Amino acid sequence: MKITLSVIKADIGGYVGHSSSHPDVLKKARECLERARKGGQLIDYHVTNCGDDLELILTHQQGEENEAIHKLAWDTFLECTDVAKALKLHGAGQDLLSDAFSGNVKGLGPGLAEMEFEERQAETVIIFMADKTSSGAWNLPLYRMFADPFNTIGLVIAANMHSGFSFEIHDVKHSKKVVFNAPEEIYDMLVLMGAPNRYAVKAVRHRPSDEIAAVSSTQKLSFMAGRYVGKDDPVLVVRSQGKFPAVGEILEPFAVPHLVEGWMRGSHNGPLMPTAQPQANPSRFDGPPRVICCGFQLAEGMLIGPRDMFDDPAFDEARHWANQIAEYLRRHGPFEPHRLPLEEMEYTTMPEVMQKLEGRFLDL
Repeated sequence: MKITLSVIKADIGGYVGHSSSHPDVLKKARECLERARKGGQLIDYHVTNCGDDLELILTHQQGEENEAIHKLAWDTFLECTDVAKALKLHGAGQDLLSDAFSGNVKGLGPGLAEMEFEERQAETVIIFMADKTSSGAWNLPLYRMFADPFNTIGLVIAANMHSGFSFEIHDVKHSKKVVFNAPEEIYDMLVLMGAPNRYAVKAVRHRPSDEIAAVSSTQKLSFMAGRYVGKDDPVLVVRSQGKFPAVGEILEPFAVPHLVEGWMRGSHNGPLMPTAQPQANPSRFDGPPRVICCGFQLAEGMLIGPRDMFDDPAFDEARHWANQIAEYLRRHGPFEPHRLPLEEMEYTTMPEVMQKLEGRFLDL
């Protein structure tokens, strides 16, 4: 059975401030999607939130970039925005950058990770959702999942993974893409992957079969809007087991809270803290950045789950470590490396400040 799994997110209003989502917004989203399910447009759905981001997880058979499915998500975000405005939530509708739907949600603000595949006998799917960070936040975890044998032992000892995976990497500033094969092109690939502010992994494929293994959202809100409107807060879908990494190999990269850009006003580096979904309400300096993980088994397109994969004491040390890293970085205040480099601050007040100072710089 061929299934399309679409994960579409948007920040349409924060409660309180940027910290969480209001229950009435989530309720309205469920009402919208339940109508679509009863009408046969969807097979199944799940609604959740990571911080102030509304997350729609949809299964259907309409294929990728289907106009009707994307319009359903867009209309759901609009109805939820009406609820957010009535409640006077913070930043109501901030991720909706257009007044009109134009065929799909690409370029309109919402984040999108979507894949179509033939459902296996046992189809395990892991979905990550992040808040207060950018689209390149998945680069390091995806490298570890699909290219690092110190993380994923299946690359060494599983015959169906030993040939490796291909990585599709997007240049989000210049709208270009390139595909690398791992392991033989790892060194070239890392030149780009190691710069997540510009290059983001869009998709990973199993090389012998060319089957999709992972797909992420790579939309950059600031590039689309031409101003700072909030961080990208990306989503990531990963298939697991069989010819793909095991669940434990997929989760293991998040045992180390790596640094990502985002946090307060989208202008700081901070540790990505893995939390259970109820704990994904970033409040300390609007952070630190959070990541949640929902695990599902698919059964004829039905979402069996979710299991809250980070609701596990095995990640307590990662959370403790993230708090220590956050404490250290906060001591830097407005200085780098806590604050992002100037070239990453072009959508803040930095251009205005430089314009005001024009003529005051003298030659040495």
